[in-house]
Amino acid sequence: MNANRPFIDKSHPEIYKAAVGAAMATRKAAVSAGIDIGLIELVNTRVSQINGCHTCLSIHVPAARKAGIDQLKLDVLAAWRESHIFDEQERAALTIAESLTNLDVPVDRDEIAAEVGQHLSTEQIAVVEWIVTMINAFNRISIASNHSTVGAKKAAELAD
Repeated sequence: MNANRPFIDKSHPEIYKAAVGAAMATRKAAVSAGIDIGLIELVNTRVSQINGCHTCLSIHVPAARKAGIDQLKLDVLAAWRESHIFDEQERAALTIAESLTNLDVPVDRDEIAAEVGQHLSTEQIAVVEWIVTMINAFNRISIASNHSTVGAKKAAELAD
């Protein structure tokens, strides 16, 4: 770390601790809503791919495998729309993930909700949106901190 490029988790640990708490609450709510850990990790991986966050990928790809996501799905995740190996719930969650991560691509939020609502309940849509929001935040924390191993231990604990 240098004066011009701080590790923001270290500079303001109370804010980082709050972010970790929010991520833990999000994961708990997702599981309670019927979103399994594998799907959470699939979403975390896809968002981290889009954002180019190698630190988060190094955490969430192994966590996805541990949660039972098949290696082939991880191998073709960037091209999930063209693949037939993702189920409807995964496709719905990945649609949400991309629509909330690629903000420069305009989307009709009502249209997205109607599309994914065929495969996810309103509560599940909400928690997937929270999952996406949180991993986007952690990608940016990592990137702002010069791709440090920001909270790798804590993030690994979240994957358990």
